[in-house]
Amino acid sequence: MYDAPYCPGDAIVFTPDCAGYYAITLEDTLGEEFVYLNGQSFRWEIPFDEGRISYNPRAFEGTRHYIAARRATPAEIACPRNLARNVYDCHGNTACFPHAMANVETRNESVFAARNAIDGVIYPHCHGRYPFQSRGINRRPDAEWHLDFGRPVRAETLVLTTRADFPHDAWWTQATLILSDGTRHILALQKTAEGQSFDLGGTIIDSLTLCELIKADDPSPFPALTQVEVFGENI
Repeated sequence: MYDAPYCPGDAIVFTPDCAGYYAITLEDTLGEEFVYLNGQSFRWEIPFDEGRISYNPRAFEGTRHYIAARRATPAEIACPRNLARNVYDCHGNTACFPHAMANVETRNESVFAARNAIDGVIYPHCHGRYPFQSRGINRRPDAEWHLDFGRPVRAETLVLTTRADFPHDAWWTQATLILSDGTRHILALQKTAEGQSFDLGGTIIDSLTLCELIKADDPSPFPALTQVEVFGENI
């Protein structure tokens, strides 16, 4: 329990004694997250100002904060789950997985950051501050998004939720998925706010990349990604 208000520059740092699976709570409004720590120190800086608007507006407020970490149980490790989710992902993260990266984020704003696609918040009907945060591509035709699991996993199903703030938004008709084993999947996408599922066949991978995004013939220049889920198991 940290019994004081947060100040700019404050950070929470975890230094595990070994690599492994952990359940961490860095902010009680964001909840407990199942993550893989590779043994390095993980630094999570408390966001302020523009960096805060992609989070629950009740987060980080007040003078009493609950912070916790524990080793995951064998049952939690073995349980099938969304392997892509990590609400505590952040820029510069090299220790806490999964971790999302992109070659472009619209205007470098927090509401369009790569991490928003794995934060577990799925509300594709608008854009902007929480809960409308998404991964924006700043109109780049060569935009790519990369997900690093930090260890090998067995991937069964990919679910993509593209942003659907029509008519402000456009959408992609096709995307290419490249798995770390070299496998390429061409994904046919629809204009919908629903999650779109693709079979990955239990492939063992440690990362994936979404690229070669083809925009629909629509007046809007703003296709965007709300959430990426990868269902499967730790191995």
